[in-house]
Amino acid sequence: MKAFTYERAETITRAAAAAVKPGTKFIAGGTNLLDLMKLQVETPSQLVDINRLPLDKIEDTSDGGLRIGATVRNSDLAADPRVRRRYGVLSRALLSGASAQLRNKATTGGNLLQRTRCYYFYDVTKPCNKREPGSGCAALGGFNRIHAVLGTSELCIATHPSDMAVAMRALDANVETLDAEGKARSIPIADFHRFPARTPQIETMLKPGEIVTAVTLPPPPPGTQIYRKVRDRASYAFALVSVAAIVDAAGGRIRSARLAFGGLASKPWRVAQAEERLAGASADAEAFDGAANAVLDGARGYGHNDFKVPLARRTLRAVLTEATRA
Repeated sequence: MKAFTYERAETITRAAAAAVKPGTKFIAGGTNLLDLMKLQVETPSQLVDINRLPLDKIEDTSDGGLRIGATVRNSDLAADPRVRRRYGVLSRALLSGASAQLRNKATTGGNLLQRTRCYYFYDVTKPCNKREPGSGCAALGGFNRIHAVLGTSELCIATHPSDMAVAMRALDANVETLDAEGKARSIPIADFHRFPARTPQIETMLKPGEIVTAVTLPPPPPGTQIYRKVRDRASYAFALVSVAAIVDAAGGRIRSARLAFGGLASKPWRVAQAEERLAGASADAEAFDGAANAVLDGARGYGHNDFKVPLARRTLRAVLTEATRA
């Protein structure tokens, strides 16, 4: 680990101002950042500790939603009675991630901003455009079993690892931020993460020094909420395919559906056409397959991860079957 300076932020705007300086990183739980620093994937010259900032509350909003502070711990968020009662898909997604010890440290903002678990990103001896722009993507011709099949580019096929973000995408969350000048923004989570395109090293819409302050959830939509995660082992493993579904159905017909996927792309994947096909449709295999076709339109495997396409199709059918029988 390379030497760095450390500063404990006293206010949100001062934290943002400090982070405008190149080489500065925020630290809260540190469950991802510290690992990357030990491997010298991340080599910040300064860390700004935001743990003492007033960002650790879960509050009701006037419209019946929730506002979740950026430093709320994953375990606290998953256990909150309001989340369990009204946003079960989010609670289940959080509990499916990492381990109990890590969830006790990991934060809401950090979860959104965590880096990919691509093997080649973590190995500084291998080319990686996300870590070193212009060096190449070793995963394209390497072992790419965990990699993306949608929204990729010729420069990067890494996936985003967050379970929480997938559930929040299905819930239409908004990410609140503040910059060094005190200017606030609210970014729809659909727009918060970026596809790799020509700049895979730029992963979010955040500007230098901009800090995530909270995530807001609108009132919960009607329907059965399900989070299903397919992985190599029962705990402490990232998703090969995950589905966050909110399905309102009765009498064998689907009124509405929201579907977000993890493990398939560099950001939570959601396709409006799939949900539109399900709205008003019979809860049967034909409708489920039609939705899967829309979700997976343009999907491409890279050899070791070819299995993700049929796996996503089967997982979606299982989730929709469960939801419409609830």
